[in-house]
Amino acid sequence: MTTTSPTPSASSVTASAAQSLFTSLSSGSGVDTASLVTSLVQAQFAAKTDALTQQSSSITAQISGASTLMSTISQFATALKGLATGGTLQTQPVSSNSGVFTATALSGAKLSGLSSSISVAQLAGGQAARTVAPVTTRTTALGSGTLTLTFGTATYDSTGAAMTDFVAGSATPVPITIDSSATGLDGIAAAINAKNAGVTASVVTDADGGAYLSLKGPSGAAQAFTLEATDDPSGKLAQLDIGVGATGTALAANARNARLTVDGVTVERASNSISDLISGVKLQLTGTSTGAVSLTSATQTDALKGAITDFVDTYNEVLKTLDTQIDPQTGPLRGDSAAQSLARSLRGLTTTALLSNVAAGTPTTLGEIGIKTNRDGTLSVDDATVSRALGNSPDAVEAIFSFSTTSTNGLTAALNSISLNTGSTLFGLGASSVRYNQQASAVAKAQDDIATQSDAMNTRLTQQFASMNAKVAAYKSTQSFLKNQIDAWNKND
Repeated sequence: MTTTSPTPSASSVTASAAQSLFTSLSSGSGVDTASLVTSLVQAQFAAKTDALTQQSSSITAQISGASTLMSTISQFATALKGLATGGTLQTQPVSSNSGVFTATALSGAKLSGLSSSISVAQLAGGQAARTVAPVTTRTTALGSGTLTLTFGTATYDSTGAAMTDFVAGSATPVPITIDSSATGLDGIAAAINAKNAGVTASVVTDADGGAYLSLKGPSGAAQAFTLEATDDPSGKLAQLDIGVGATGTALAANARNARLTVDGVTVERASNSISDLISGVKLQLTGTSTGAVSLTSATQTDALKGAITDFVDTYNEVLKTLDTQIDPQTGPLRGDSAAQSLARSLRGLTTTALLSNVAAGTPTTLGEIGIKTNRDGTLSVDDATVSRALGNSPDAVEAIFSFSTTSTNGLTAALNSISLNTGSTLFGLGASSVRYNQQASAVAKAQDDIATQSDAMNTRLTQQFASMNAKVAAYKSTQSFLKNQIDAWNKND
């Protein structure tokens, strides 16, 4: 085991320096000024240096502790908010037939008791068209010019393969320039796609190598489109025309709205993804139905149980970190009022009312939903109470773990408030951190001042002892001469 030598005290350093001086003077070999001066300088400043070193170590530990607690609480609050806003704890809508539609909850929606009846008569779709006759190859030149794309509402014949009427919408027609360097179907498709107007074009090749141009528009009855060769010097671009009377192309699908009935009311939407029919629910239509499909809701009981357990586990880890920092014997922040305030706030979470304006008998605290405080301050889960709360008041448990930007209700809001107060530079650990850093700067300056004073003393003593050493050497030389002379006289006698 390695043994660390104790730091010499100021008195011991002074005594050592004095003994070194006496030994050197009596040895006749001169004074060891280097070690002697070092010892005396250390003796002069040993007490102050030791005090500042201890103070610096203490402040460093306080700065580290404050930073650790602020980071820990912030991460705790952020993780809980992420859990609350992730949707896994939120009551979810349930479709009785996913082949007709699926449903997902919108963020912040309250879906308890949801019950609707929905039937789907028609899905929304986009207009699709293709050329009738194949072009020899994908790169066969058709000529340069301009194709104009126009959106609006169309009427189709009974087969849906031809457009019988078209009313242009309010959107400005889109001119598509076909450059002379790319007059094949590949070049034309690229020019159409480059406009990003909503219509996508592709080239399909049949078994014989013949190429066809295929176009698909966005869904919705108002998103029908025509394509017209408005500048066609070669006369070959006209075979790509789409619209009333066009013969070079045929329609593969018509532009149409989704048509559905919700609780007896028939509505239409331009998309199969619908978020404005049922509050808090996004519907994704997947097929048509011959009868009504039920839309209900289900509480995420298992997820809420998991969230309760995860919260308790994380809380206990945070509390362990906090207790280490404020330990009355060894904690660097044991005297910090902001750290003590944080401890009180955390320990009060289980008894703090997290919901307001609720019916009598509704659980509003963590303790009432099964999170209990142990004698040592840690938390534990009472499974029986949790199950009872989820069975009798699932909405309240969900509300406790929910998050809202417009409400102070819920555990997330309470923990976020604690985190903000902890980081405050006015009264929280943020303010403590500022104070500790100021103290650290003051100690560093004091240490710099001692270093400057030590250097000055070192220089002065070195000069003094060097002068003394020279005089002692001269005295010893004279002594030696006199001794030799006396010895010579005694011999003569």
